[in-house]
Parts: sequence; C-alpha cells; structure tokens
Amino acid sequence: MVKVGYKNISEISGPLIFVEGISDAGYNEMVTIETPSGEIKSGQVLDTRNGLAIVQVFGSTSGLDSNNTTVRFRGETARIKVSDEVLGRIFNGLGEPIDNGPQLLSKESVEIVGDAINPYSREEPSEFIQTGISTIDGMNTLVRGQKLPIFSGSGLPHNVLASQIARQAKTLKTGESFAVVFGAMGITSEEANFFMNEFRKTGALSRAAIFMNLSSDPSMERIILPRVALTTAEYLAYEREYHVLVILTDMTNYCESLREISSAREEVPGRRGYPGYMYTDLSTIYERAGKIRGRNGSITQLPILTMPGDDITNPIPDLTGYITEGQIVMSRELQRKGVYPPVDVLPSLSRLMNQGIGKGRTREDHRGVADQLYSAYATGKDLRSLSAIVGEESLSSSDKSYLKFADNFENKYVAQKLDEDRTIEDTLEISYDLLSELPETEMKRLKKDFIQKYGKWK
Repeated sequence: MVKVGYKNISEISGPLIFVEGISDAGYNEMVTIETPSGEIKSGQVLDTRNGLAIVQVFGSTSGLDSNNTTVRFRGETARIKVSDEVLGRIFNGLGEPIDNGPQLLSKESVEIVGDAINPYSREEPSEFIQTGISTIDGMNTLVRGQKLPIFSGSGLPHNVLASQIARQAKTLKTGESFAVVFGAMGITSEEANFFMNEFRKTGALSRAAIFMNLSSDPSMERIILPRVALTTAEYLAYEREYHVLVILTDMTNYCESLREISSAREEVPGRRGYPGYMYTDLSTIYERAGKIRGRNGSITQLPILTMPGDDITNPIPDLTGYITEGQIVMSRELQRKGVYPPVDVLPSLSRLMNQGIGKGRTREDHRGVADQLYSAYATGKDLRSLSAIVGEESLSSSDKSYLKFADNFENKYVAQKLDEDRTIEDTLEISYDLLSELPETEMKRLKKDFIQKYGKWK
C-alpha cells in the first residue's frame, strides 16, 4: 500500500535524499520517487530517526528538486516474485528481466531479506559436489551446504573459473534436481557478455538463474543483488527441492558499494574506511547457505572476491575468512607460468572436506591421497626455493625427485583445459600417476591397503 506523498526534502546528497516530517517510515522500506518531470524512480529507506528518513535512490539523483520531488513510502520492504520460471532467465540486480523475455507471472512474492536459519534446524553438510576441477574436488572439496569463497586478484581468471564451475558442477546421486544461481556485481559490459555467451553456448543457462549488475548501474543495486539471488535460491531449494549452487562475483565490488553508502551517510569509518558493521552485513549473506532438517533442498555458496593489492589481510578477505568454511586461493605466480586454473593449493582450505569425502561419497583413499599430495608438493616448493640459492646440483637424488614432482603437479594436476570436466576418479588417477614418481617408501600418509589396491608402484 503506497502512502501519501511527501515533498519536504531537506537535502539531496549524492545518492541519498533526506525527507523530514516522517513519523512512520520503516527500515528497508521501499520508496517511490516522482521527479518534477514525471519520471518514476525507486529507492529504499536506509535509516529513520527523529522524523527524518534517509532514502537511497536506485539510480542517478540528477533531475531531482528538493521542492518539487514527491516521495511516497510503500509500507513494505523489497520483495521479488519467485517461481520455477526463473531458471533459464537473466535479471538485473532488482530481479527484473533483462533478457527480452516476459515478466514472471507468479503470484508468489517474498521479501529479499530472508529468514535466518535456526541453528538447531541446520543439517550438517555431508554430500560431495563435483566441480570437475581437480584442485577443488581432490584437495579442497566442496560439500553441499558449504560456503567456500575463492580469493583472487585483479587480472586473474576467476570469472573464467566461475563460469566453468557453473556449467560443470553436479551431484553424483541420480534423480536429484540441481540448479545454479549466478550473481554478478559491478562487472563490465565485456564481462557480462562473456558470462551470457558462456551460459548460452554451453546449455548451462537452462538450469541457471542469472542476476547481473554492471559497473554503470546504481551502487545500491549491488547491495540488493546478492539478497535477491539468495532469495531465489531459497525458494528453489526449500520450496522446489533443488540443490542450488550460488556463485557470487565480485564481493569486493559489493563491499566497495557498502563503503560508498556508509560514507554518504557520514558514518564513522572502520578499518580502511569500510563500515564497522561490514562483518555483520557479510554474515547476513554468507550464512544463508546450508541445509535444513526435513527439507530435501540445499544451498551451497561459492562467493568470489578480488583481494585489493593481492593482500589477503585486507578487511574483505579477512572478514570473509572468519565467516566462511575455508577458501580457494588463486596464485599470480602460477598464472605467469601459464597454468589454468592458477589455484595455489597450499594456502587453500576446505574445513568441511572430511564430511564430504570417503567411502560411499567419493572413494575410501581420498583423504590419504590429498594429504600425500599436500606433503609432496610442499616439500617440492621448499626445495625449489633452496635450489635457487645453492643450485640444483647440490640436491640429493631424493630431493630432485620432489623438485620434479612439484613441476609435474602444477602442469598435470593443477593445470586443466577450459572445457575439461574431470570426474573424481580421473583426479585420483592423476594423483597416483604423479605420486608413483616418488619412492613407495615416501608414501607415509597412504595406507598400505590403498597403495596395493590403487597404487602404480612396481
């Protein structure tokens, strides 16, 4: 229900307008703004106190006049329509179709804020999701219901990796409905065209709902987009029993918009200018992943962020790491070597990996193989640094075998083609091929039974 219009605007500051004499405006309430020329814009209440409502305008505030602009408060928070028809469609950050298709005809609409999952009702993540990427499936396994971010840097191919995961990700159980919700924030037109072309030409669009916000679009839309995407995912997961993978890129652009709006509100800045409540704000996004007892669907999150200056201690990756269950770290060094995807497995981690692997899920030797690969690659990298100082000639034959292993690991295990979709069996097979180059006596993290059953030592 739209309330009476107000014209008592005291100030227009950047994307914000300040409306006085408002006694009943609600936090996050949606607003309709009519310019003097008759143009209709939308907005949202960011704050309300002492009769003053601070409204964030979705779009430019040019053309607004403090005397002749009319503001109407709708009496409801942001809502979107939801139905099965969202799959195969492309929307903007507000959930409006931008693919020249029809509007959603569903009568069902839900608030984008979403309800927090009761901790008691949460079911422990336990099922394996196969992405087809060996560095993820084999050593940093993604588990259904998990939130596992990708820490990248400017210029690294995280968008290419995101599109590859989106089209390849699957569950191993037959008969389960699987869907992808893809949300892109603050991307360029070139990146948007890349994503749309990738989804269309590979056929992945048929099981995906895509939400896009361009760098030229309003910053407030970037704040709303992940919530719109997750609300859609919650409907598909908990009402339609889909297992949904949510990919959000780039969370750094989201946080920059959060800082921009905080500055416009003249709030006291926190670390590096970001608002002090950024941790809480990010948690309202990340914590919407999970499984609920008694519901067949699930939501798994794969947020992507570019670390400013490749600094993993920056507030964005730092706070994200506190909330989520691990991280996949992309390496500029591997990219310079021509390795794709340039995932550095040593600083990467999946805290829920053990719950999604093993007998009945992947294979009984999975944990031991991953541990052995970590150990051998770490040893090889240490020896690579040492050989740069003392020379490779000074190394023992055993050391040289580890040095060779590190090179082969990067070129054969980490490196994949853009369209290469490896099964978990393929990944484990490659693992044994690489480990067989080392003496069998060095396999201290693999059980002898597994070595005899799967190993390639003579």
